[in-house]
Formats: sequence, structure tokens, C-alpha cells
Amino acid sequence: MKRSRFTEEQIIGILKEHEAGVLVADLCRKHGVSDASIYKWKAKFGGLEGVGGQAAEDAGGREHAVETVAGRLHAGQCGVEGPLGKEMVTPAAKRKAVAHLVDAHGMSERRACKAIGCCRMTMRYRTTRADDAGVRQRMRAIALERRRFGYRRLHVLLKREGYLINHKKLFRLYREERLTVRRRGGRKRAIGTRAPMMVPMAPNERWSLDFVSDQLTDGRRFRMLTVVDDCTRECLALVADTSLSGTRVARELDRLVMERGRPKMVVSDNGSEFTSNAILTWADQSRVAWHYIAPGKPMQNAFIESFM
Repeated sequence: MKRSRFTEEQIIGILKEHEAGVLVADLCRKHGVSDASIYKWKAKFGGLEGVGGQAAEDAGGREHAVETVAGRLHAGQCGVEGPLGKEMVTPAAKRKAVAHLVDAHGMSERRACKAIGCCRMTMRYRTTRADDAGVRQRMRAIALERRRFGYRRLHVLLKREGYLINHKKLFRLYREERLTVRRRGGRKRAIGTRAPMMVPMAPNERWSLDFVSDQLTDGRRFRMLTVVDDCTRECLALVADTSLSGTRVARELDRLVMERGRPKMVVSDNGSEFTSNAILTWADQSRVAWHYIAPGKPMQNAFIESFM
């Protein structure tokens, strides 16, 4: 295990200098550490009056002992088995604990509520919330189709279909349905079956979008947004810049629509610029169908790939 080049006594001494009024930047230059280390030490050792590692260990040990005793006492009073010291904060957990005391230990509701510090009104409350079965079902269906979309993007798609729901309520339903987007891991694999795309037979029937990147002679990177008409194989736009966000892509598409007309469909990969809220809003307002190819399958966007 890597050991710090500063002892706990030295760290506390450095924090004392900061409390005395020395700036963090001056402390970093004086002791040869980063500002992140200073704030990390402050979070760990801030407020300790005693000097020395043993004093810090004793303080931590006393806090742990107090928490353990309090947890055992609380668990003994409640008569509920579980992790020692775990605090019940939600009304549902308190109702469950009171029900356990009443059923398993024969306590009255009044005594059980007094034992765990729960208000009796919490036990008698009955929710008036609707089950929102329709919203839940549609949200699960969209999340299954758009696996990398979070609740904000799902909110845009549901609003487009006529579901008027607050974003905070949608977030609660999103968590209850356990639709949280997981981190990517390993090679991208296409999941599920997708119907093959039809070959366009007229201009402006389908556009393909993608990015290409390169660097200048001084080493700076830049990107180019390419837009191709899949029917005529014509390059409709080449936009180069050091930074191209979703808002910039939407603005360039607006300019292109004014010049060329509105397409029926736009095809792209699942890049962050193309799946942003700006693009979802643009597709909704422009009434353009936006198709995302399967992750890790660039051949599904073959027209733009062959152009590049």
C-alpha cells in the first residue's frame, strides 16, 4: 500500500496553517502538494484539535464505538433485525418496522410508534397517488428501444407523444422501474432485432449524418460534420470547427432545411451530439423522423461511411 510522504502530525500542522489564514495556493507551493490534496486532508482531518496520528485514531475509534452502541440500543428498542445502527428515514420503512413490532412482538401501535420515534399519523396515512400504469408501460417500452437514453430524454419523447408529466415525477417513476442507464463496458454489441432500412428512391427522403476528425499542423484537433443525401449521394454540408455540439448541429440542420427542404428521415449513430436534448427537440419541432443505428454497427449507416 502506498504511504503518504506526510505524517498525520504534519498534515494537521499544514491544516493549522490554512486555518491561520495562509492561502491554499501558498501552501501548495510551500509543501509541494496539489490543492486537491489540501481539500482531501481537510475533509479527513479538519476539526481535530489533538496533534498526532494516535489522537486521530482515538477520535475515529470513539466515534465508531458511539455509533455501534447507539445502533445496538436502537435495534434493541425496535426489536428489528438488520444492520446495526441503520436509521429508518423513509415513511415506508417506518411503517414496515411498526408492523413488524405489532405482529412479531405483540406491541400496540401506540407503543411501537413510540419505540422507534414514529408519528402515528404516518401509520394511518393512505396515499392518493395514481399508479400511472400507462406512463410506466410506455416509458419502459421507449427505454427498451433507446437503451442509452436517460430520464431527461425519455421526458422529451413522452412529451412528444402527449404525456404531460413533471420531470421530477418522471424521475421518481424512472427510479422505481430501475431504468437507470448503466456504464458502458467491453465491446459494443447490438441487442435485439432491427428491421433493415429501405433504399431511398427520391431526394430528401433520407439524410445521413456523421463526424470526421483530423488535426492541424500545430497539433490542434478539429471535427467536420458531414451530411449526405442517401438517394443522390450528394454531400449537402461540410461544417468544420474545433467544437461541434448538439446545439450547433441543430442550427446547421435548420440552415440546411431552409436551403434544401425538410427530409423525411435522418440517420445517425448514437453519439452524444446526436442523442442530446437539442437534437431531440429539433426533431420534434421539425417533425423529422430520426433513426439511430445499432451500437457498434457502422455498416447500418453505410452511405455516410462510404463517403468518408
